[in-house]
Amino acid sequence: MADNTVTVVGNVTRDPELRFTSGGKGVASFGLAVNRRYQVNGEWQEKVSFFNVTAWDQLGENASASLTKGSRVIVTGRLEQREYETNSGEKRNVVEIVADELGPSLRWATAKVERTQRTGADGTSSGGGGDRGGGSSASSSSSSSGGAQRTPDPVYGDEEPF
Repeated sequence: MADNTVTVVGNVTRDPELRFTSGGKGVASFGLAVNRRYQVNGEWQEKVSFFNVTAWDQLGENASASLTKGSRVIVTGRLEQREYETNSGEKRNVVEIVADELGPSLRWATAKVERTQRTGADGTSSGGGGDRGGGSSASSSSSSSGGAQRTPDPVYGDEEPF
């Protein structure tokens, strides 16, 4: 099976917008600018790529509470294409990054990580265990137990997240 994983480092271009589906799942979306600087014939050139990032459930809630415009973050996730229709009836396609992990870039900053309380399906709190992320003043992370496991794909149903 082909794996579709991408990791990008860039600056948040707009504060994360947190919404909730009718089923109560949180979903945060924000923009990310990724700069590339290279030399051509001795002159420096710059190219900027812009991406939309979507983070679901606790990861999205933590991102919304932690990230602000200008924050430098590392995003690991998968590319996903979706189609939508504009108000004028035009069909559009967009490729976005669905985040599996988010974290602060510590190249030019420091961060203080704060663990968030996890709530089980029955409403009870669980303490978690091991070294499994939490919120951060610059970013957040929420990970599955075990190294190779991924966050399950979101279930859209008949609703669009935005």
